Amino acid sequence: MASLKATFGASLTAARALSPLLGCLPLPALCSASAATRGTAMDSAPRWLAGLRFDNRALRELPVETPPPGPEGAPSTPRLVPGACFSRVRPTPLRQPRLVALSEPTLALLGLGPPPDDAAARQAREAEAALFFSGNALLPGAEPAAHCYCGHQFGQFAGQLGDGAAMYLGEVCTAAGERWELQLKGAGPTPFSRQADGRKVLRSSIREFLCSEAMFHLGIPTTRAGACVTSQSTVERDVFYDGNPKQEPCAVVLRSGPSRSSSPRMSARGAQAPVWGGMKSASRCWTTWWARSTLRSRLLTPATACRGTQPSSVR
Repeated sequence: MASLKATFGASLTAARALSPLLGCLPLPALCSASAATRGTAMDSAPRWLAGLRFDNRALRELPVETPPPGPEGAPSTPRLVPGACFSRVRPTPLRQPRLVALSEPTLALLGLGPPPDDAAARQAREAEAALFFSGNALLPGAEPAAHCYCGHQFGQFAGQLGDGAAMYLGEVCTAAGERWELQLKGAGPTPFSRQADGRKVLRSSIREFLCSEAMFHLGIPTTRAGACVTSQSTVERDVFYDGNPKQEPCAVVLRSGPSRSSSPRMSARGAQAPVWGGMKSASRCWTTWWARSTLRSRLLTPATACRGTQPSSVR
């Protein structure tokens, strides 16, 4: 445990040194007990984040699987999801989520304002970020879902793959007419988690947060990292792959990007999905939707592309 704490300490020291270069909120010492309490006890109605306007076009226009009946609040279980591009999921709550870092430039892309000068208002803002960006509460209009796809691994067609540790939250339309997809990484299991637990740990989440923002500032197109949240929940990981697993704190990264409709995902569907009988129609639907969405985004101005959209209801 001492070596693990030293590893986390070194990661945080490096993160604090890099954060001014990336425009990020400086990383605090792993968060105070009062912040942790606020992160779980505060009102679940958003204030700072209330202005995010969701229009979840992908779920409205593509086949979506409704999970089979089961106990309310039970985590998703691995299963085949034929004939659908997404499966509805629910984030698994964390114990006492605590904010590690915010990227103010990334959040500004979503139309969120800068941090307030008042210390109490800043603390309330960070507690709200911890609550909603951990997945412990859902923003109005958010519709968490996991993306289904298939493809090759290790030179062999692997059949159904999908988002095993990532959850689509929805698409936010800004006042500038831009559309940004939000995603939580590490929010718990999905139907595509296979034998994994759908969680990410703090050390890898810090790495992803910093690398995502560094790549953007180096001019390399990538998703942006908006927030990193840790918790008192733990999972077992073999840190050094030496047969000595340890308990590590769970963490969640908020990611955003203009679109996750990449050509490898489309080619995986188009080339191999017919192998899965029910996925043939989903493949055609996905390809048509991707082409239409791409043309729409290039032919229309941003304001026109998002004009007149309304938050879609949680179904």
